Amino acid sequence: MADDTSKSSREKDILTESYRDQIKSLIEKESQRRTEIIHNPEEISKLLSLSLVKLTEKNDENLVPALMARLGPVRSALDGHGGSIVVDSAEIITTNQGEESLKLVLNLDGACISCGAAPGTLKGIQDDLLIDEEINSVCFSASMLEWFNELQREFVLKHGGVKFIH
Repeated sequence: MADDTSKSSREKDILTESYRDQIKSLIEKESQRRTEIIHNPEEISKLLSLSLVKLTEKNDENLVPALMARLGPVRSALDGHGGSIVVDSAEIITTNQGEESLKLVLNLDGACISCGAAPGTLKGIQDDLLIDEEINSVCFSASMLEWFNELQREFVLKHGGVKFIH
């Protein structure tokens, strides 16, 4: 009997994982479709080719668009809700391998400020940006915690998987 229960549980886990993978793929495709409707794919490609370190060195206004271009599905959520990221600080550091990279402290603006999904949005932004080899760390401004109600604040601090700094 225990073997049947264990087998049934494994089958459910496999099925759940299969559905999760299918949904993730559909979300990514829909996100890309929506992003391409709003933003010129050639412009996105140009922004992706820019060095974030060089943009930071020059204090170039294209830094935020270049960061936004590096976002995955969370980009369409930001676009759809009139939000964006704000760079509170970008510090160029030299890694142990001698490469220059960025330590970012970010904020949100637009409708994303008061959105109940902001904790998930922050995690998505962090995870997407950390894929880029020129980004060493992503933190968020602790001032953002003031936007959340008590329950959201407690949740994002305990389970959000992101770091807030002053």
